[in-house]
Amino acid sequence: NMSTSMNMGRVVFYEDRNFQGRSYECSSDCADMSSYLSRCHSCRVQSGCFMVYDRNNYMGNQYFMRRGEYSDFQSMMGMTDIRSCRTIPMHRGSYRMRIYERDNFGGQMHEMMDDCDSIMDRYRMSDCQSCNVMDGHWLMYEQPHFRGRMMYMRPGEYRNFRDMGMSGMRFMSMRRITDMC
Repeated sequence: NMSTSMNMGRVVFYEDRNFQGRSYECSSDCADMSSYLSRCHSCRVQSGCFMVYDRNNYMGNQYFMRRGEYSDFQSMMGMTDIRSCRTIPMHRGSYRMRIYERDNFGGQMHEMMDDCDSIMDRYRMSDCQSCNVMDGHWLMYEQPHFRGRMMYMRPGEYRNFRDMGMSGMRFMSMRRITDMC
């Protein structure tokens, strides 16, 4: 579709801090950066938005990056190395997601169309274990007020967050990824 092809994000990854060492320029998803760089400690996002992951195949801890300079992943994000990255397509239009208290879409359900800084305050929900993203791209955070570890959610059904390498995480706030990048 057109919206994806128009999103040409560009990021340059560097082996060392402060944009030193070998570099690798990327404008698409990359499941394993080790064939380009032996390690990755800094980057410059020239355009677009990306998620970076500290394990191959978009697993492990993840971090949202918009346009800007990231001179030291260790001090900025607490991540020692970046192993894979994913581009986030620009989305125009509405946002819609259903969150569920239990896995496999069980327990209470709430539909949201905007950011929610605390599912506990807004819905009296103490846990969210599955969701269905109908429209738009979202970030889910471990703590209220968009803090703690995060997970990138593209449209689709997510029946069990634990299966996604996110065991022990609860998601307490959700934010839309808008054209802010």
